[in-house]
Amino acid sequence: MINIRVPTFTGEGPTSQQDLAAVLIRLTQIMRGWANYFKHAVAKHLFTKLDAFVWWRLIRILRTRHRWSWGDVRRRFTTPTGRWLPIAADGIELFRMASVTVSRYRYRAGTIPSPWQPANPV
Repeated sequence: MINIRVPTFTGEGPTSQQDLAAVLIRLTQIMRGWANYFKHAVAKHLFTKLDAFVWWRLIRILRTRHRWSWGDVRRRFTTPTGRWLPIAADGIELFRMASVTVSRYRYRAGTIPSPWQPANPV
């Protein structure tokens, strides 16, 4: 479960002292794998929720690590026009699962060629 894997990289303990770039690399690998696996299901809403979950976990790490208030977070991660910037470190940006295109499997019953000859050729 991704809800179990993410806290192991963003929780308290020895992983909280890892470099933010290393945490972003590992989280991106996990999230990209899950997104590629589940992109053929009805998962767009879930991708959005998981994005929010990971974002809040990373913000919690940064607030604890740097002793930032919420105002400091907004100052660091918003543009002057008020738009949120992605969490990034050393050129490595947090992968957004919601950006993955969900494409459902289309039933192709009659268009799949049969490897067998028909019983009664017409």
